[in-house]
Amino acid sequence: MAGEPDVQSAVDELASDLQLSVLVEDRQQRPIWWSTKGPVDHARTTTILGRHVEPAAAEVVGSFGLDRATEPVRTPAMPERGMWARWCVPVRHEGRLHGYLWVLDPDGKVTPDQLGPLVDCAELAGTVLARRTRSVEDMRRRRDALVERLLETSDPETARELAVWERLPLDVQVQVEHPRSPGGWALADDLSVHPVTGRARRMAASGAPLPLMHLAEAVRRARATARAIAAGARPEPASWDALGAWRLVVDAPASLAAADVHPGAEILSDQARLELRTTARVVLDLGGDMTTAATELHVHRTTLYYRLDRIQELTGVDLRQGAGRTDLQLALWLTAYREAGGTAGA
Repeated sequence: MAGEPDVQSAVDELASDLQLSVLVEDRQQRPIWWSTKGPVDHARTTTILGRHVEPAAAEVVGSFGLDRATEPVRTPAMPERGMWARWCVPVRHEGRLHGYLWVLDPDGKVTPDQLGPLVDCAELAGTVLARRTRSVEDMRRRRDALVERLLETSDPETARELAVWERLPLDVQVQVEHPRSPGGWALADDLSVHPVTGRARRMAASGAPLPLMHLAEAVRRARATARAIAAGARPEPASWDALGAWRLVVDAPASLAAADVHPGAEILSDQARLELRTTARVVLDLGGDMTTAATELHVHRTTLYYRLDRIQELTGVDLRQGAGRTDLQLALWLTAYREAGGTAGA
């Protein structure tokens, strides 16, 4: 970043003075700056070439408490991990851990009284990494504030400001995932927002992409889809666009009671045990397939037919062939949907 101290030059100078290989990682153990002098071990080669630390090597941080250390720590050779002995200096700034400085030292060239330059280099790296972290956090806070504003109102100016802030096209669209997926803007209730540019789109809980200005609607659709699935909907794929008749339930006004659609749903819900309501749902959702219903309910066909007769006595609906089945099914869906109201913040 412009104007920040040149950590790479400091790392190069330290490696040259020591004639040992030096590496600085961030807190996630991703290599940021390094300088190689002479041969290196397998772990260092993998880190530099692959831009990541192998799990066996990463475990050393926890095993030796390096994430809690405030002074240089020498770790022994660990051939089983492909690691030579080395020095680790925690990279901190104002007490906060930002990474690790490593110096390969298999022959013990660096003595405890020679650690000053290592500490100085680690402090410089800490200053820079702290500044970068603050910059990223500031940008995230600004983005989150704009997202919150869009969730409250579909304001085109806010959408434009957010697109510019995130360096996205002004006509960017969005989709919302549930459960949350990597790579998006994290929201509460295990949701994530994913900008869509061009033709690149994903199968998402919110369905087809919507303009960024309509982020709140995309979130509503994702939450409604998650809630419907929790209520027993089985859309394929798990998307708003595949909800089918469940959209009638999702968009039903709060003033519409399940009993208004069919009183049988309330009657079955008021029973001491809910096995009759469950049976009605399963049979109706399977289109009257009694064999499959008995299997899914784990009951004998005789028990199933007894329940069907009892349901007919209570609701007046013959689930095998009678009228009112569609109304009862929708009423049961509506009941389940409202009972699932806590899912995904719905």
